[in-house]
Amino acid sequence: MNSILSDRINNMEESATLAMAKKARELKTQGIDIIGLSLGEPDFKTPKHIQEAAKSAIDEGKYFSYPPVAGYQDLREAIAKKLREQNNIAEAKAENVVVSTGAKHSIANIFMCLINEGDEVIIFSPYWVSYSEVIKLAGGVPVLIEGNLENNFKATAKQLEEAITDKTKAVIYSSPCNPSGSVFSKSELEAIAEVIKSKENLVVIADEIYELINFTGSHASIASFPGMFERTITVNGFSKGYAMTGWRVGYICAPLFIAKACEKIQGQFTSGGTGIAQRAALAGLIGDQKPTEEMAAAYLKRRDLVLELLRDIPGIKTHVPEGAFYFFPDVSAFFGKSSGDQKIETADDFCLYVLKEANVSLVTGAAFGAPNSVRLSYAASEAELKEALKRIKEVLAKLK
Repeated sequence: MNSILSDRINNMEESATLAMAKKARELKTQGIDIIGLSLGEPDFKTPKHIQEAAKSAIDEGKYFSYPPVAGYQDLREAIAKKLREQNNIAEAKAENVVVSTGAKHSIANIFMCLINEGDEVIIFSPYWVSYSEVIKLAGGVPVLIEGNLENNFKATAKQLEEAITDKTKAVIYSSPCNPSGSVFSKSELEAIAEVIKSKENLVVIADEIYELINFTGSHASIASFPGMFERTITVNGFSKGYAMTGWRVGYICAPLFIAKACEKIQGQFTSGGTGIAQRAALAGLIGDQKPTEEMAAAYLKRRDLVLELLRDIPGIKTHVPEGAFYFFPDVSAFFGKSSGDQKIETADDFCLYVLKEANVSLVTGAAFGAPNSVRLSYAASEAELKEALKRIKEVLAKLK
């Protein structure tokens, strides 16, 4: 019956992060003690004042109708103000903002609006798993420029310039990065911006969804640099920094013609995002930031804990993540080793071995463009992290 389905869906890869999370959930339902470190989801509850704003919005009864396609005006104005004051994007106005059902939805809108068949999109790799599949869905061709462990998984402006062809339509990166936790410095982004500005009709998509989980002390937005606002689509949302994954609220800030295009396609696909969730997002943006700061501090503490534990495992090579809540260690030292009838040839094999023997779920780096690595999320309690790393160390010691 697969012949009934479109080539589009048959050719699409399943999200590796969601697939591993699904497998872990299935094992849990069988009573197996699985520690899940595969999903990029905060383990904190949504801050109380955000919850209360949603309850008030329900009680008011004003937000049950279809919301405006691009989002409520006051939320868009608050986002624009935040971008001007905190990200130094002076040109940001409410009309440049489109609110969507999560940042993933925002990214899908962008590529559906930008890409024609055969257009190339340069992806800074390692990259979030959905970038390449959405680009291909839109008819585009993903082109990877790879950052290595020695450079904290950050590709360079020089690599970008060398990868651009007459078919290149857009560039996309995330900072802080999912999956590596790396953060582009202001000077690194300035160099990238100079390359972008030197080419006609080339735009950059800056995925800043982990902006509030940044351990460097500062966050740089490429749209803030001279001449870059008209070349940049900034993507952000509330899932990570505000622990609002299930609320599904993301947004873009873009040049007006791109914002209008995204509003147009969203009007046909989904219309406006959930009204109650938008009211909650507004409360998160303009309300007390202390809970968000406390969560970021907790992630930093966990990062340092996991770093120490990873460095205690022979064969594991890792850099020091500067943001988000992931480690992306190189596990290639284990390739070719085996335990019983289980042999490790790839990062996929490594993850399956750890899941089966240690009851810990990780995600293969192959899905992120780095086949020698695995992604480990430390959005879990310190007790779970200690136990997970203890189990991993024990089962890796059995590989010979």
